Amino acid sequence: MSYLNTKPLLFGLEHGQLCNEVELLLDYPANLVKLLKSNQIDIGLIPVGALPSLGEYQIISDYCIGTEGEVASVAVFSEVPMEEIDTVLLDYQSRTSVMLCKLLFEKHWKKKVQFINTQDESYIENIRGNVAGLVIGDRALKIRDAFTFKYDLGSGWKDMTGLPFVFAVWVAKKQINGKFIALFNKDLGLGLSKINSIIKHNDESNYPMDMYFRKNISYLLSENMMDSMKLFLSFLKNS
Repeated sequence: MSYLNTKPLLFGLEHGQLCNEVELLLDYPANLVKLLKSNQIDIGLIPVGALPSLGEYQIISDYCIGTEGEVASVAVFSEVPMEEIDTVLLDYQSRTSVMLCKLLFEKHWKKKVQFINTQDESYIENIRGNVAGLVIGDRALKIRDAFTFKYDLGSGWKDMTGLPFVFAVWVAKKQINGKFIALFNKDLGLGLSKINSIIKHNDESNYPMDMYFRKNISYLLSENMMDSMKLFLSFLKNS
C-alpha cells in the first residue's frame, strides 16, 4: 500500500535479504485486491474486508496493519456533531474502512445516514454542513485540523468490542515456499527495527509521526488481532 503506515514494512523488503528477489508494486488497497485476484501479484497487503471475496487464500506473515485503539488515519470528518450528520461520503480507496464505517454507524453510533460512494479525491471538498466524509490514509492525517469533529474508526471499534482492529494482512492465493515466508517475515521485522530512522525521514504530515508509528499503528498480528479479525468478518457475514 502506498501509505505512510506501510513505510517500515516496505523498508524491510527494500533492504532485507529478499530485496533482489521481489518486485514491489505500490497502489491503494482496493486496487491491490484486484491485482491479487487477477494473479498480477503473488502477495498483497490486502484489506481484511476483502478476504471473503478471494476464495482460497493464506495469510503468510506475522505482521499486519492494525491498531490497538485510535488509528488517526481512518476517520469520519465532519463540521457538525454526530447527531446532526445525515450523509456520509465514503472513501473510494479501501473496502475494509467503508465496511467498518457502516458497521459502526449501525451498531455503535446507532445513527442512520445516507452513504454515498465516491470515485476520486474531489469528494473531500464536499464535506461540509450535514455531509460528513470517511477519509483514510495520509490524506486523513493532513486534514485533521480542518474539521471540528473527527470520529476515529479504530477507537469506535475498540469502544464497541474491546478489541484492537486489523485493517490489512499479507495474503497469497497460491502456495508460497516456507523458506521464502521465513525470510519475508524476517525482512518485515528488519523494517520495524528501523522505526526511528523512518520517523525522521517521514515528517511531511502535520501529525506527529512518532505518535503515529509507535502508538496509532500496530504491526504485530497477535492472537488478539486474529480474534478481532474473525469477529469483524463474522459481522460482515451476518450483515
